[in-house]
Amino acid sequence: MSETPPNTLQYRFDGPEDAPLLILGPSLGTTWHMWDRQVPELAQQWRVLRFDLPGHGGAPAHPAGSVAELTARLLATLDSLGVQRFGYAGCALGGAVGVELALRHPERLASLALIAASPRFGTADEFRQRGVIVRTNGLEPIARTAPDRWFTGGFAAAQPAITDWAVQMVRTTDPGCYIAACEALAAFDVRPELGRVGVPTLVLVGSEDQVTGPAEARTLVAGIPDARLAVVPGASHLVPVEQPAAVTDLLVTHFSTAWQPVFDSATGQTALPAALAKPVPAQPAQVQPIAEIAPAPADPAPAGRPDPYDTGIKIRREVLGDAHVDRELAQADAFSADFQDFVTRYAWGEIWDRPGLDRRTRSVVTLAALVAAGHAEELAPHTRAALRGGLTPDEIKEVLLQTAVHCGIPAAHRAFRVAQQVIREETTPVE
Repeated sequence: MSETPPNTLQYRFDGPEDAPLLILGPSLGTTWHMWDRQVPELAQQWRVLRFDLPGHGGAPAHPAGSVAELTARLLATLDSLGVQRFGYAGCALGGAVGVELALRHPERLASLALIAASPRFGTADEFRQRGVIVRTNGLEPIARTAPDRWFTGGFAAAQPAITDWAVQMVRTTDPGCYIAACEALAAFDVRPELGRVGVPTLVLVGSEDQVTGPAEARTLVAGIPDARLAVVPGASHLVPVEQPAAVTDLLVTHFSTAWQPVFDSATGQTALPAALAKPVPAQPAQVQPIAEIAPAPADPAPAGRPDPYDTGIKIRREVLGDAHVDRELAQADAFSADFQDFVTRYAWGEIWDRPGLDRRTRSVVTLAALVAAGHAEELAPHTRAALRGGLTPDEIKEVLLQTAVHCGIPAAHRAFRVAQQVIREETTPVE
């Protein structure tokens, strides 16, 4: 296969060329091989397309920092192949892509299966800290603990070859693409929009999944109008690998009954059969008046600057983390609430939103300013923010060494003590 363009994804086909298309989307840290044991049976009825996430499985390392961007690359890939309508099954991050398709591109999607998925994956803080760990230590800590997250203990012990395969999959992933995918999951939250998913949806989860378990699956089922739940006993997060036969049977049943597309050999497209298509009722012709008196135009809204609060609270959370901001806001009372509002609007909604400096640079300036002013109590959250915003521990060290020259040894000494503790907490992998 030729070099994959930056705006598309690496893919492979299995199954007959004249069959309707079924797409399988992978989980973070995996490759299309996670579906190997589903493909033989699925490919008897469908043309199966599997894709790799950027930097996974040898795919070109073009990071995608949002689920929307991953979805756009998938659609660009399908457009290049002439594919218009398809069924889709995705696991975890691949499931997020499936929800994005259903919400933003419903005309392309015939039926959906969400596996080990969630409308919101943990918290933004958790994924940004994972990015810090990878940036500092590489992917080895994530790879070493992957079997504990993906499989039940009994399966991992009984299947050492599959366990080793899982570790190697993560080890060979591009770190920058992994970090970008963490950012994509950190920002993903479609809980208020689930009611707009309009395709038949199977929500499938392992009973022992500790990452996105049955509770998250039930949230999806409760929110999606046409959804049903399947809980697979004795399986953890990577349920297609751990319980392949059960997952295959569920997918075959779902895509055979919820969507039975017809392939039109004349056009080369797949579409719903006529019996399932919903005709648009004819609209009665509207009699148009020859002329009418237009209402007086409303007075335009007074010109002025938009309220920066919404932008400010978004940036404040992205930089400092939900846990810190929630704690600060929860501690506010009638006396201090106005101050919190002021900080959110003007520090975060005005200054931090200016385009002249990127956030890494603003973090450098902020750390230096805090040391210079002796505000050691503010150094911990901003050191944590700098790490999660892309600065490495070595870069933070250089910033603090520079402050030692210009701000004094005692101030830098205090700063090193605070930063050292935060860096230790943020970069130590959780076993």
